[in-house]
Amino acid sequence: MKTECRSDYVKLSGELYPCTVSLTMALVGGKWKAVILYHLMEGPKRYSELSKQMKSITEMTLSLQLKQLEKDGLLTRTVFGKKPPVKVLYQLTAFGKSFSPVLKAITDWGNQVATQRGEFVSQID
Repeated sequence: MKTECRSDYVKLSGELYPCTVSLTMALVGGKWKAVILYHLMEGPKRYSELSKQMKSITEMTLSLQLKQLEKDGLLTRTVFGKKPPVKVLYQLTAFGKSFSPVLKAITDWGNQVATQRGEFVSQID
């Protein structure tokens, strides 16, 4: 029997999921979570650095996604200093780093699709 089919549900942090794919997508799915994790694979980054690397994400969305990824244990938020301007760094946890091989596979596949079926462009017309 496949590991993901050993029971009717998977439970994590009090939440029930119908399968391990559903659990994974809850943690890293959506338009931005995997992109944020991808950029943090390079090392710790400040909010402004992440924002510059993801030009089309809104500040509110970036903030919400960072909070969710922190809550789920995929990244840490470290604040340096007590009074403004404080320095805040985001970095992957060991749990977040464990997703890196999956992100690499997704990136490689996306590069292959873009090369074979699409194109890389510098700007949106």
